[in-house]
Amino acid sequence: MENHNVYPKPLQDLITFFKKLPGIGEKNAERMALATIDLDEEDLQRTKDTLADLKESLKYCSECGHLTTDDVCPICVNKDRDHNVICVVEDVKSVFKFENVGNYTGVYHVLHGLISPIENIGPENINLASLVNRVEKLKNPELILALKSTVEGETTTLYIKKIFEKKKITISRLSYGIPMGAEIDYLDIITLDKALEDRKKISEE
Repeated sequence: MENHNVYPKPLQDLITFFKKLPGIGEKNAERMALATIDLDEEDLQRTKDTLADLKESLKYCSECGHLTTDDVCPICVNKDRDHNVICVVEDVKSVFKFENVGNYTGVYHVLHGLISPIENIGPENINLASLVNRVEKLKNPELILALKSTVEGETTTLYIKKIFEKKKITISRLSYGIPMGAEIDYLDIITLDKALEDRKKISEE
């Protein structure tokens, strides 16, 4: 028996769009789409303008890869931060999470992914080359590897350790109080703060 779509096409298209967002399933997408229909014209126009501005105004920081509206993000230009301590994270969500903790005073480097041979993602496909360039300009730098405890995270951690093994650099990682496979942005603030405070050195020349 043929399964006819119960939604009008414009509504179905909106539901399909919302389902592309992380964590949004069929039911939540349907609720969001129906709620959008109930918005007045002013709110709809504001939403449209906000989305357009989002794509036009945001870019990746040329220094660390974090989101910014300028060429270099406010964290990288902040002279009060310790630029010799770089927290290496997978994505921009992790930066927001650490900043919400509020106790970290170093800077960041966003990889925009992890090494994954299964998915054909190699070192050249993530933001690693610029990390090497940053580190070479520093004296007595420390890298804090804040990557998730998965095969991809461990592979990336080992690769970073290898490329810096002959350089005078301290490499540490978050403490293992973090559950295996946990996403940084899903951790509560207390757990993340403790993991950062109790980080373990894995390389020091």
